[in-house]
Parts: sequence; C-alpha cells; structure tokens
Amino acid sequence: MMKWLPIALTLLLSACSSTPKKTYYQLQALGMPAPVSSGASTRELWLEHIFVADYLMQNGVVFQTNDVQYVIAQNNLWASPLDQQLQQTLVTNLSSALPGWVISSQPMSRNQDVLNVSISGFHGRFDGKAVIRGEWILNHQGRLIKRPFNLELKQSEDGYDALVRTLAEGWQKEAGSIANQL
Repeated sequence: MMKWLPIALTLLLSACSSTPKKTYYQLQALGMPAPVSSGASTRELWLEHIFVADYLMQNGVVFQTNDVQYVIAQNNLWASPLDQQLQQTLVTNLSSALPGWVISSQPMSRNQDVLNVSISGFHGRFDGKAVIRGEWILNHQGRLIKRPFNLELKQSEDGYDALVRTLAEGWQKEAGSIANQL
C-alpha cells in the first residue's frame, strides 16, 4: 500500500492543476480614417516597413521586471505578429490625423513620401509604465528626416489588458506626433 501512495498523490495533484489559459491581445486603432479621393493636391504616404527589435518579435507580450531583465509572457500573447499590428494601427491612426492624405502599407506612385519606423521598445515596465521607443525616417522627395521617439505612459491599472490599452494609446500619440512633423 505504501508504494502506491506517491503515485496516488501525484495523480491527485495533477488532477487539481490546470493548464493556464492563454489570452490573446490585439492593438486597437483609436483613430477613424477619413475617406480620401485622389486629386492633384493629395499627398501620398507609403508606410513601407515597421522594424521591431528581436526580443519584441516573440508571440508573448514583453514585460521589463527590473533595469536589465525582461520576461516574455507565455500565456499573454499577441493575436497576430506585433510588427503587423503596429503597421496596421499606424496606417489607421495617421489616416485619421492627416485628412486629405492617402496613407497606405502598399506602394502607390513615384511621388509618394516613404516612412519607415524602427521600434526598440514596446513593453510594460516594473514601475507601472508602458514604454514605446524607437525612431522613424521619412523620405520626402529625396530628403531624409529622422526623428527618435521615447514615450513612457503610466498605466491606469495593473494587468496585461491595461498594458495593451496603454500601449495602443501611446502608439496613437506617436502617430499624432509623426503627423504633426509631416
């Protein structure tokens, strides 16, 4: 009887444990693009590419636990690749911020401006802030404009839901900043 006791305890404990539930997140585009008709004075912007740092290219939402450590969540995951979400929401948010412009993730013509964005930080941090960091480069008629950005936004509450909402709000703010400099 004693030799079956460890097996019985193991079975009992495994029956009580459950696999953690996976939760998937999608960034919200907070702006509403206005309809645009192509015309002589219409400006075109091709959002060519969003480059994301390797540690952010994982499926899990990233959280910085101290000044040098980062954790990639195993059960709190991006619903689609982060670079795609960032590009889609930036197109929408720029379209909302720049009425009269045609903003696209596809090339349109030879006269278009071309925007590329590099993201080095898009994560939560141990002090309750969401971090959005990187730089963008605009090619406007052969002239290059390069601007860094570094946002740190306070989360309104704890948890991954609040983190993703805060990141989306920060990304919209950065879209507004980019729009103001075009």
